[in-house]
Amino acid sequence: MYVPDTVSPAEWNAAHEELLAKEKELTRVQDRLAAERRRQPAVRMSEEYVFTGGSGEFSLADLFEGRRQLIVYHFMLPPGAEHQCEGCSMFVDNLGEPEHLNARDTTLAVVSRAPYPEIAAVRERMGWTVPWYSSFGSGFNEDMGVTVDGGENFGLSVFIRDEDAVYRTYFTQGRGVEKLGTSWSLLDLTPLGRQELWEDSPEGVPQSAPYAWWRLRDEYGT
Repeated sequence: MYVPDTVSPAEWNAAHEELLAKEKELTRVQDRLAAERRRQPAVRMSEEYVFTGGSGEFSLADLFEGRRQLIVYHFMLPPGAEHQCEGCSMFVDNLGEPEHLNARDTTLAVVSRAPYPEIAAVRERMGWTVPWYSSFGSGFNEDMGVTVDGGENFGLSVFIRDEDAVYRTYFTQGRGVEKLGTSWSLLDLTPLGRQELWEDSPEGVPQSAPYAWWRLRDEYGT
């Protein structure tokens, strides 16, 4: 069983300070990248999409709930799906309460291609309260690049609103989504990491294939 090397407090502090210097440099790089991201040009959304939620139909502008900014997580749930994506579910499990985002004029919502009754069933099972809308019958998923040739991908889009005009400013998927306050980013801080085969880890760290350990949270231990 892997355990990190044991050293004296002085040696640990020296190693920690060396790593901390690298982390601070990474933070500065991330700050510069965030500044560049804020200046990325936007594209105006011209299509009149219709979304379905628990209380009716909505436009893309309605999803902002009156705020300036909207973050949309594209959850992989196609119509008639018998499988619920564990990775998407893990991401939503880790979303906090919305008040902090709302205080900065930002709304967070989830969108899937499945009809709303199928979404509502998943939402009830998992006990989620985050706003979740169906884009069923529209080309939203295809236009956002998360439904390609009939296959589903996950991702995250950012929009800004100027009165009734809506603009898409940013999109990320894959590991760009993982780092956003999820179990993956927290596991990356630990000695054992994610314990997946692709990681560069010390000898003795247990590892399994990526995705193999993922479960819906009510399925762990079964």
